[in-house]
Amino acid sequence: MTRTIRNLAVLLLLLATASAYSQNFPPAEPFELATAEGTALELPADQNGIGIYLFWASWCPYCRALMPHLQSLEDEFGDKITIYALNFRDQQDPEVYIAEHGFDFTLLPKADSVAERWGVQGTPGLFIIDRQGRVRFNLYDVLTNNPPGFEELGHTQRAQRRAPFWAARIRQALDEVISGSASSD
Repeated sequence: MTRTIRNLAVLLLLLATASAYSQNFPPAEPFELATAEGTALELPADQNGIGIYLFWASWCPYCRALMPHLQSLEDEFGDKITIYALNFRDQQDPEVYIAEHGFDFTLLPKADSVAERWGVQGTPGLFIIDRQGRVRFNLYDVLTNNPPGFEELGHTQRAQRRAPFWAARIRQALDEVISGSASSD
């Protein structure tokens, strides 16, 4: 009898874990945009690997501070992830900015309508989308955690202080998605 109860408890634990794993990860709003090269993408359906969707502008000090961290993730994870750089509210040429800084992101230069549909209010906006097209991370959820004295800093100083913190949270979420997708693939 004890063995049956133990097996039942293990089964219930496994079911609870599976349920928690699939918990409340909403589907990403699908959209179609052309890359800088003119290739039409239907995302997240055409997404390669796990997608990191960065809504950015070249004038944004927070974006400029975060982008090198994202490039290091792409360098490390290779084909397991793709970084989609969705440029919006920008008067400058995003292709020039990406090229000058040596980023290997998939550039989507005209993303204003997508930013609006996804509820992106400001830069940077960043989402991690798993292979099933579910939103697994939203940077806006961690933007409010600021250290004491933060408000007295200038924008560039704030960006330099926050980018490593955000990068650590992005990496943590990415590691969770990758380890979860390895067991579900």
